[in-house]
Amino acid sequence: MKLNNLEDLMIHELKDIYSAEHQITKALPKMIKAASSNQLKAAFEEHLKVTEQQIKRLDDVFKMLGKKATSEHCKAMEGIIKECESMMSERADESVMDAALIACAQRVEHYEIAAYGTVCTYAKQLGLNDVVKQLGITLDEEKQTDQKLSMIAEQAVNLKAER
Repeated sequence: MKLNNLEDLMIHELKDIYSAEHQITKALPKMIKAASSNQLKAAFEEHLKVTEQQIKRLDDVFKMLGKKATSEHCKAMEGIIKECESMMSERADESVMDAALIACAQRVEHYEIAAYGTVCTYAKQLGLNDVVKQLGITLDEEKQTDQKLSMIAEQAVNLKAER
């Protein structure tokens, strides 16, 4: 795809995000299984449901733009997930593994926050207010997930891992 203008770039980035979200839906069940903290498992389960809704929201965004919802393989998310899978293969105390899983999940969230923030900016510049609204909902959800993971880490998981 040739990138002739900001809209082409935005669509390219949306395809990347679409791929990233699909990769995340495959990775989260493995993370749920690897987690020992019930609170962390619940947070991952909730985020899996939220991610599935985010994919539907992206489908809607593509429709608003008159484009077919397709993906451009997200190599960055692939790398983050591979790093997480490598971490899950380590021999670690349960609480230490939970702390590592939170770190992995927050890398995912930070990537998504950057990606959604960027496409929101493009859509705003292009005057696509309905698109901005939909992408903004997802951006807020990603920020909330990151905050929730920080809270779980700081109030429970990291304290156990420290011992």
